[in-house]
Amino acid sequence: MEATKTNDNVIVDVENVTMRFNMPKEKVDNLKEYLIKVMKHQVRYEEFVALSNVSLQVYRGEVVGIVGLNGSGKSTLLKLISGIIDPSEGSVRTYGTISPMIELGAGFDFELTAKENIFLNGSVLGFDREFVKAKYDEILDFAELRDFENVAIKNFSSGMIARLGFAVATLVKPDILIVDEILAVGDFLFQQKCERRINELMSGGTTVLIVSHAIEQIERLCNRVIWLEHGVTKMIGTTKEVCDQYKLSER
Repeated sequence: MEATKTNDNVIVDVENVTMRFNMPKEKVDNLKEYLIKVMKHQVRYEEFVALSNVSLQVYRGEVVGIVGLNGSGKSTLLKLISGIIDPSEGSVRTYGTISPMIELGAGFDFELTAKENIFLNGSVLGFDREFVKAKYDEILDFAELRDFENVAIKNFSSGMIARLGFAVATLVKPDILIVDEILAVGDFLFQQKCERRINELMSGGTTVLIVSHAIEQIERLCNRVIWLEHGVTKMIGTTKEVCDQYKLSER
């Protein structure tokens, strides 16, 4: 249930969020051995805290970058905002439609062709078949996959899958676009095309949350940046001040 907003410009409200996971301590050689141990209640777990007491407000039309080393909680935060997982503590509220690009190939069937997956992924995102049919050529051309429309995507490179996923996900203007390292997969020219599409969405009022290890990309695209370290908020501020400090920490 959505709470009453204190600020109409707030589109994402993350309040005192903690995310815990139970990680099995035993090392097993295969799934069968693991399942046997589970049935015999022989699996011990240890708690892993991916995020601890993180708060963040994102305003309509902003582009917010999330930086941090691997394991800092960046992807977990995006999954919470997308509604893929629920927090152990705290609350996450979003106001509007969300188009998440979090897992490469999510929503695709790798046995199907690019053409079939365009319609499949379109339906997953809530587009009706006639709408996707009308936009089909636009999707293929943006993804630069005209010569591969009848090829099963199990034969695609990761970059080709990323192009197809991005083309479908940004087909219409969502209120919130969430991008997790997807732009790092395509080649340089396609990354530029994606950035132009993101800028078009921004000019139309779309809010963007983006995780990228390419700090230059964060500097080009973002208004504000949150820096996560070991699951806690290290710093939130303007792109320049956070990125300057982040780059200093990496030396």
